[in-house]
Amino acid sequence: MPAHRTRPARPAPLTAVCAAALLGLAVLTGCSDEDSPSGVASRAASAAESARDEATAAASSLASRATEGFASATAEAGRKLDGIKGGTEVKGDVKAGTPKTDGDRTAVEVTATNTDDTTRSFSVQVDFTDQDGTWRDTVVVTVPDVPAGKSGTATARSNRQLPGEVKAEVERAVRY
Repeated sequence: MPAHRTRPARPAPLTAVCAAALLGLAVLTGCSDEDSPSGVASRAASAAESARDEATAAASSLASRATEGFASATAEAGRKLDGIKGGTEVKGDVKAGTPKTDGDRTAVEVTATNTDDTTRSFSVQVDFTDQDGTWRDTVVVTVPDVPAGKSGTATARSNRQLPGEVKAEVERAVRY
């Protein structure tokens, strides 16, 4: 039987050594899924969900504050009108004109027609709404000393700036 010859070992090529070293380094330091495409996508989806949740919470809070503001403003207007002794509800005798921007607030001319036989004053609740009918503000204006059978005017101004197209409606009117 012939003797078995062995060859001396050849050194590994440099690229194989580098690849093995990089593989070992990756194993030792651990690979992070954060930098993988699925990790990046997962973080983006999580951030988007968080932003959506925050926006929903903010919208809910804003709607809640708007509802509270509406209730508070209309309650205050109601107290003012209900506090008038000997007053008569006359919403049909009062009209609101077309709202206009007056500086940084919205203003509307209110016209009250006195159908009584003596001079009377009017307290009028005007509600401002946007084009969708969403409440924006409520004010109470007085039209003083309107002679019998005549009309008088006053200007109702919003309490704050109202952006966009605004409508004004007479919600209540009391003659006294």
